[in-house]
Amino acid sequence: MCRGCRFGTIFIFRRCLPIAANAKEAQTLLNEEITAKEIRVVTADGEPLGIMSSKEALKIAYEKELDLVMIAPMATPPVCKIMDYGKFCFEKQKREKEAKKKQQTVELKEIQLSCRIDTHDYETKMNQAKKFLTSGNKVRVVMKFRGREMSHMAIGREILEKFLEDVKEVGSCDKKPVLDGRFMSMVISPLSNKK
Repeated sequence: MCRGCRFGTIFIFRRCLPIAANAKEAQTLLNEEITAKEIRVVTADGEPLGIMSSKEALKIAYEKELDLVMIAPMATPPVCKIMDYGKFCFEKQKREKEAKKKQQTVELKEIQLSCRIDTHDYETKMNQAKKFLTSGNKVRVVMKFRGREMSHMAIGREILEKFLEDVKEVGSCDKKPVLDGRFMSMVISPLSNKK
């Protein structure tokens, strides 16, 4: 990279280093970076080759067209493995990706009810809650009180308890109905997560 100025061109050199995802990867030493005088060498299959100088181990690795990777720098002497480092990193990323796919994310879905809800609307909301619970998500059921409905909180609590009773084959109550201002809410967890 160069920058021009009035008196001529100034050259700025920067050394490019790979950015490691975490501290462990930043400490991994490869091939010529290994400066220890004596190291314990292991093959890719886990077969020990013994203690030797890093130059000898590097020579063996290059003959096999593989890399010398320090896997235990704190050991005495440090342990190095002869392996294909690129293939190792690829397989590691592949394993992490597979583990991430298998990991299930639980979301908190919300369903809103009111004291004057009709039976058809109630059944629609109940079926929606069952879908959420069977797919592994938690459901927060919120009862809204408007105006004079605040004086009929017992009706709202009854509707929430009936709702919980209707979805009990797919979910169980995580948090009992709690009043918060003009809202009464409860949280239902799927049964599959409880087991």
